[in-house]
Amino acid sequence: MNGRKNVSMAVGFVLAVSLIAASLTAVLCWRYYSRVQFRMLGEVCREILQQQPEAEGAVAAALRTCSTQVQNSETGPRTEPDESAQTKFGQSAICSGEDFLMAYGYQEGDFLWAGRGGQVPGMMGFLAGAALFLVTLQAGRRREAACIQSLTEYLENVNTGGKGLLVPEEDAFSGLQDEIYKTVTALYQTRDAALRTRDNFAENLSNIAHQIKTPITSLSLSVQMLKDHPSPAHLEQISQQLSRLTRLEEALLLLSRIEAGTLPLAAEQVDVFTLLTLAGDNLQELFRKAQISLHILEAGEIAIKADLEWTMEAVMNLMKNCLEHTPPGGRVSCAYEQNPLYTQIRIWDSGSGFSREDLPRLFERFYRGAGSGGIGIGLSLAKEIIQRQNGTISARNLAEGGACFEIHMYSH
Repeated sequence: MNGRKNVSMAVGFVLAVSLIAASLTAVLCWRYYSRVQFRMLGEVCREILQQQPEAEGAVAAALRTCSTQVQNSETGPRTEPDESAQTKFGQSAICSGEDFLMAYGYQEGDFLWAGRGGQVPGMMGFLAGAALFLVTLQAGRRREAACIQSLTEYLENVNTGGKGLLVPEEDAFSGLQDEIYKTVTALYQTRDAALRTRDNFAENLSNIAHQIKTPITSLSLSVQMLKDHPSPAHLEQISQQLSRLTRLEEALLLLSRIEAGTLPLAAEQVDVFTLLTLAGDNLQELFRKAQISLHILEAGEIAIKADLEWTMEAVMNLMKNCLEHTPPGGRVSCAYEQNPLYTQIRIWDSGSGFSREDLPRLFERFYRGAGSGGIGIGLSLAKEIIQRQNGTISARNLAEGGACFEIHMYSH
């Protein structure tokens, strides 16, 4: 529909301009033809009198008769020739044809059969074209006013909280409509992102408060029992809870640095076997106490581009998760390999694997699955560290039993 309106307006303008141009051309041609005819007639008469001066009376009579017929056919005011000018034929032998006839009092319109009325159709065509142009112009202005009103109503609706839908039209305002729609869409997305951030912030505060509440409560009970019945066990419990609070503090600070983009991550060549060995060495005491063995399958020298310290921190979190869900006497294994696209690191255990409910939420912050005794940040930290180094991390259950983490570190 909008395309048809635009075509109609374009056709209207073209017709109006064409009609005006044709009318002006017709008037100018009529004027030119009248002048040429008047000049040629004068030249003929002057030439005749130069050859035959005695024919002066006959030429004057012929001119008067012709002029009378033209004027009678147009029913206009009759122009009488200057009788006293008849003696000028001889004196006008050297005049131009136009001046020759004007010396007798004749004008251009006296000998043009189209007459002065020939200008009327041209003027009527000009007026019709001008009227068509004005009507088309007015219609265009009404469309512009309607479009501006539509944009105004759309923005007012947006300002009052409504969404609405702006349908771009193919006209002079289509570019403006498109930019307004893009801007409003971006504002909606920004608002939605701000709302999600607010909700996440509230949820994180609630989770942090819950994480702090448990050790603080335990500390309070241990201190009270220590006052009543001092014992090394109570001191050990207090030490454990303080360690838990310390780990929570460090994890939260690390997450805040990652989200703020202030955590420096070096990009250096790191040997994968060295990375896994160092991570296992740092957890050697935990593995010994849990009576679980750690096996790292060597596959030659394979390097990745990463930050050794922080990537080792991510790997340690994955190893600790496997350690927590493996019964005594079990085993945690690590392997790695490389293909043209990425380097794969696998860490798996001989436990019971992940529950179906836990798998989709394993890497959510503060999420603690069934049987987990951690604070729910380790896997989330590991994911953030790996992703910020052009990598991905995923979890699945093995067909033969046990949980498995897979890290893909991409080459480019």
